[in-house]
Amino acid sequence: MTEREKMYGGMIFDSHDPELAAELKRSRRLCDRYNALSVDDEEERLAILKELFGTEDFGDFRAMERPMYIDNGRDITIGKNFYSNIYFHFSGGNRVTIGDNVMIGPCCTLATGFHSLVAEERRMQTDERGGTHSYEYGGPIHIGNDVWIAAHVTICGGVTIGSNVVIGAGSVVTRDIPPGVLAFGSPCRVIREITEADSMYRKRKKGE
Repeated sequence: MTEREKMYGGMIFDSHDPELAAELKRSRRLCDRYNALSVDDEEERLAILKELFGTEDFGDFRAMERPMYIDNGRDITIGKNFYSNIYFHFSGGNRVTIGDNVMIGPCCTLATGFHSLVAEERRMQTDERGGTHSYEYGGPIHIGNDVWIAAHVTICGGVTIGSNVVIGAGSVVTRDIPPGVLAFGSPCRVIREITEADSMYRKRKKGE
């Protein structure tokens, strides 16, 4: 079993595995190129996104503001009409699946990896040949359709966020969030359901 297969299976894996390390460098090089582009370099930005995420399916509107930092673009599947603001960060350790019509605010992190609470277990190790090894495990993140994640939110591995959810600014999401709710806090918790009364058009009409 490869280290990547272990990672996807939620097992303990070596993040210094040569295959994983090479993919990390590939993604970071592409992010460096992307972050250095002008706002007018639309064709080049699209080409880099296709290469980063390993897909040609970027015909619909998808926008990722700069800078962004992606550990492994091929571990992320993104739906239609996606938008991420500045300083979007994916910290690798497992897969991320993002649905359609998802908006992510500035300075948000998807952190799929976990390190041991035991100090000896999270220390970097060196083998007899001088090779380094760092062991961790991770959990996938699933984000449904029509989700708005506000500024400065961290979503941890193993979390599923249902469709039609709003995650308030500054939240740390450590557990599943059901569909159709407003949730915020650290740790993030469900506050209430989202209803028609939350319509911004209705509120503006009433002058609220």
